[in-house]
Formats: sequence, structure tokens, C-alpha cells
Amino acid sequence: MDSTEIQKLVALEDQHWWYRERRALLGRHLRRLPGAPGTALDIGAAGGGNTRVLRQHRWSPVAVEYCPDGAMAARQRELTTVRGDGRCLPFRSDSADLVVAFDVLEHIDDDERVVAEMRRVLRPGGSALITVPCDMRLWSAHDVAVGHVRRYTRDTLRAVVESGGLRVERLWSWNVLLRPAAAYTRKRSTTSDLCKMHPVVNAALRAVVAAERFLPVWSLPGVSLMARAVRAG
Repeated sequence: MDSTEIQKLVALEDQHWWYRERRALLGRHLRRLPGAPGTALDIGAAGGGNTRVLRQHRWSPVAVEYCPDGAMAARQRELTTVRGDGRCLPFRSDSADLVVAFDVLEHIDDDERVVAEMRRVLRPGGSALITVPCDMRLWSAHDVAVGHVRRYTRDTLRAVVESGGLRVERLWSWNVLLRPAAAYTRKRSTTSDLCKMHPVVNAALRAVVAAERFLPVWSLPGVSLMARAVRAG
């Protein structure tokens, strides 16, 4: 993702419906992880929105960001921040209890190498939480603008996670209810769809996606996929 998109993300993420609900999603799954909070690496942290969630849940997080604008924004939020490439993480092997990579793999040609690095830095039994955009039928100018290389299917995400050395414990869809609207919008998009929204529209979209917390829609096609994986040994 280039510096312009990073700057837009940092400016909008605290209020934007998609980022707010994704942070809520992260928080729910942090509470379900076994064991006590420990060291967590937030790979591709941008301005550290998810890193703050990790800290709120008593993890000791490090924001890992390649783009200098994102790393600077994370530091300005008083987050422990390291400039780093997901393909060669600047951390010791077996040093982290959790790795979070939200919307990272789709930006990198060698996505399997990133997963292999995640496995390397995780301690045995450590967990990984991963999100990616799904379904090449949703490919649009938005993907090009934000630097995506691909979108995933359940099979391709599972394959890259397992080829990188992690064991998938659960894999499910997210942003299912708004998939028809996303498909319609993306067909007509000419650039990134990350923009400031009218507060009423923003609230309505968040209410729709938040409804997925209570509905059994995780196996249906969505806009994103999420995986929970573990380093078995």
C-alpha cells in the first residue's frame, strides 16, 4: 500500500465502519485465545489501529510496518513500533505468542514466505490471526489502488497458511451481508473506496456488518476471509 493510502487509512480508521468493526472482530477473537496474553506482533500495522486493540486486551504488542508513513503514525500514537518487512521479520525465532496479519498477505507476491516467517517467530503453541480479501470475482480498481496482488478463496488461503508451516484451526467469512453491495460498488469503482462517509451512512453500514456477530453466516461467501492458525511444533 502506498503512502497516500496509508495516510487516508490513518485519518479515517478511528471512525470508518469497516475498520471499527474489524477491530471489534479482533477483540472478540483475542478473548477466545487460550492462555494468558503475552508478546504480540502486528504485521503490516499501518498506523497501529489493531495494535491498540492488542494493548487494550493486555498483550505486549509491537507494530511492525514497512511504510515509513505508517510507522511514524504508529509511533505518534505511542506504540512500540519497528520498521520491518513481513518476508524477513526483524525478531528472534520463537519470540512471540501471537502474530496478527490483517490484510497483509494479498499485498505480497511471496505470501508463503510471510507465513513461514510468522511460524518462525512464533513460539510452539503460538497463534496467528489472519485476514485477507476474498474472491477474484470482486477484483476491481480498488484492489489495484491499494496494491493488492490477489484475492483468496478458502482453499488458497488454507494452502498458503499450511504451506508456510502453520495449522489452520478455523477459517470463516466476514462482511457477508454487504457482499452484494460491495460487488455492485466495485464494478463501478475507479480508485480506492476508502473515503470519508456521511455519518448516517457510516453508522448504517456498521450496523449491518455488526449483525454478523449474531447470525450464522460464516460459511457463506463474503468480502473477506479470516483464519485462526497455530504453530503446532
